[in-house]
Amino acid sequence: MSASTPQYSFEPLADHDRAFFCCGVPELDDYLRRQSSQDAKRKVAAPFVMVDEAPRVLGYYTLSSYEVRVAELPPDVARKLPKYPLIPATLLGRLAVSCDHQGQKVGRLLLMDALYRSWKNSAQVASVGVVAEAIDEAARKFYLHHEFVPLLEHPRKLFIAMGTIQKAFR
Repeated sequence: MSASTPQYSFEPLADHDRAFFCCGVPELDDYLRRQSSQDAKRKVAAPFVMVDEAPRVLGYYTLSSYEVRVAELPPDVARKLPKYPLIPATLLGRLAVSCDHQGQKVGRLLLMDALYRSWKNSAQVASVGVVAEAIDEAARKFYLHHEFVPLLEHPRKLFIAMGTIQKAFR
């Protein structure tokens, strides 16, 4: 006998049951339960959830438009860009995995979906890369492990160039 492989999907937040989601970070739990649907309705953020076949929410992330100051980018990135003061980017504002699924690479799957979605959208809405806001040191290390680099003036804000993302999906 072999156990069946779990099936997961990534979906825009809709009427998913969020009441029992718990990632262990109250700020992220409260956001999903109380604020995410309003942000989606107001077009402030686009929340996406990863669900199983139940469908239970295993994790989520949010994407928004963002502007990054070229002066904040690492010099090797900045020199390849126009000399505009602000450059369009995509903000990965929140990313959380339920406690029951931590340590199972769900965070990596969520990140890859967010980066893929950002890359695909950059063909229609310009974005030079993705900026992630790390809520703590563990999150910062997670993003650094996935090729993000810290912004010069904000070490908890990290950046990955769209060219780097494109290489991963081509």
